[in-house]
Amino acid sequence: MWTPDSFALDAIEMPQATDDTKPKTAYPEFTWDRIPLYMHVRKAKSFTAEEIRFLSKFPLITFEKANGHEDHDSVEAGTLIAARAVKEINPKATILYYRNVIVHYGGYAANKGLEDISGAMLHDDRGNTKLVRNRISAYDLSNSQLRDWWLNSCKIMTADASIDGIFIDGNIKALEPGYLRRQIGANKKEQTMDGYHLLMKQTREAIGPNKLMISNILRARFDDAGLEYLDYFDGSYLEGFFHNVGGVNYEEYVAKGIDAMQQAARQGKIIAFNAGFNTPENTSALGIDESHAKVNSDEAAREALIFPLAIFLICAEEHSYFRIHEGYSADEDDRWMRWLPEYDRPLGPPSGPATKVGFRYSRKFQHATVQVDIQKRTASIQWQDLES
Repeated sequence: MWTPDSFALDAIEMPQATDDTKPKTAYPEFTWDRIPLYMHVRKAKSFTAEEIRFLSKFPLITFEKANGHEDHDSVEAGTLIAARAVKEINPKATILYYRNVIVHYGGYAANKGLEDISGAMLHDDRGNTKLVRNRISAYDLSNSQLRDWWLNSCKIMTADASIDGIFIDGNIKALEPGYLRRQIGANKKEQTMDGYHLLMKQTREAIGPNKLMISNILRARFDDAGLEYLDYFDGSYLEGFFHNVGGVNYEEYVAKGIDAMQQAARQGKIIAFNAGFNTPENTSALGIDESHAKVNSDEAAREALIFPLAIFLICAEEHSYFRIHEGYSADEDDRWMRWLPEYDRPLGPPSGPATKVGFRYSRKFQHATVQVDIQKRTASIQWQDLES
């Protein structure tokens, strides 16, 4: 049985060999039997045995930044230890290693290599490199040595058999023309955007065709809602779905996001749809980052579940997965392990795509009928008994 001390630290220094026979089409396990679920989590210390057993229930898991670094000296070590523990219980689980493409987070063993790279971080005209939220550095993606360093860190981790791919975050910041433009200047911003596109092409080559690339990329703020960038990736994580930006009204913004998610899902892309139980005001720079709010009870959580779950079901296709949460950290309490009764209800496959009339959507599944009105911000999910 797995315990937090089951793996010695020296066991993670050399990754296990990649299984080159794994086809690129070996996406996460999927079934319509129940709501297909996704997990996205981080914990500074080791996961307990109970937490590992809980995680093993999910077909698709991202171990976020800061994972396990306090107990195991690095994010890489903590991620591999957690991933191998989950795989020991559920070998079919698909596990993604988190890397941010622009924001420099601490705790990674790979960060030591940055000491040898001149000009690795972006800076303003005063030489200040703490540009992200005025406290964190950002990578200069126009620097070829920086890109090589970033690629190598991903290549090393995805060479391990317990890691099925990488989760690439920070794409919106890299691609949003206004992000950091004032601090670094228009020319440097253009150069970093060019560097981003080159890096994404290089990443696929570096990790090989048998490992997944999932990005945080679909967002209605883009001209084509991120679909214009999706060819780099096997799928997309979605957040900030209900935070309209750029002067677009709420229903038009959400409708554009629904359309993009439907198109991507129908193309066979993996969808990892994330939403909060509550949608607090988005106060981040340019409305890019998403904040989260707590719910006080399971009853409140079940009530808040309906609207985002209905949106997901309107869009879902094979290899679409759902997550609702109060934040990504597992450090404070066990609320991230909340399991709602709806997760155990039979769902069954859809009878076809959703229908749309104005801003109203509906869709039928074998055991559920879903209706959404995004203009009124209402939704219903009518679950049918197995006998009906």
